[in-house]
Amino acid sequence: MCRLLGVVAREPAALGDLLAEEIPEFLALSREHADGWGIASWAGDEAAVVRDVAAAHDSARFAAATRTELDSGLLHIRLASSGSPVAPQNTHPFVGPGIAFAHNGFFAPRDALDAVIPAELLATAAGNTDSERYFLLLRALLREHDPATAISLAAARIRARATEFASLNCLLLTEEALYAYSEEDPRSEVSKRRGPDFFRLRYHATADRVVVGSSGLPSAEAEWSLLPYRQVLEIHRSDLRVTIHPADPAATAA
Repeated sequence: MCRLLGVVAREPAALGDLLAEEIPEFLALSREHADGWGIASWAGDEAAVVRDVAAAHDSARFAAATRTELDSGLLHIRLASSGSPVAPQNTHPFVGPGIAFAHNGFFAPRDALDAVIPAELLATAAGNTDSERYFLLLRALLREHDPATAISLAAARIRARATEFASLNCLLLTEEALYAYSEEDPRSEVSKRRGPDFFRLRYHATADRVVVGSSGLPSAEAEWSLLPYRQVLEIHRSDLRVTIHPADPAATAA
């Protein structure tokens, strides 16, 4: 399993300054979630992505990346699922034209979505993770839907086609906004073993920034708002406006 952290700020600043309290906590989690890390960011109209298979707490590249100036970004640390190698092509975030995506959880089988991903997108898969398939399905849905609807539909199609899943938690970063989605199956082995809070996402808004993150960040546990399951959090880059989108009605029949 993995951990997620995202931020949208009113003014660009170094990532380590924007998340001065959260970065040390996130690095502490990387001692368990030690199978790579990645950061995607926007500053103005420029996007950047950096990834590494080293553990974030032991990576000079991660330390350097925290000096990147940005106004919005997502961070991912990976705990690889069984049978999914620690390799650059399996490291989040996955990127496409104008978007970056990171997933926390798993579904099985890994090819459950292959029949509903357009062939030309499926052919671009570089790794063997279920998470990359989630991303490719989302890219296909974004051709016809807004991001919040596309995320809801992608999650519904996983529920309909996978034989099992633990969590569909994800962050999606676009030029316009950062999106977060939270959903788990409490019957999964991971949820039973880790407990009912393991896959929760929480968010916190101030005048200068909005942050969203996985459980395990002590600063978030008590004071941040819980993102309800099957709802999409949208944080607008232009003005930090926060919108909560309920599950799209079409997603219940997907």
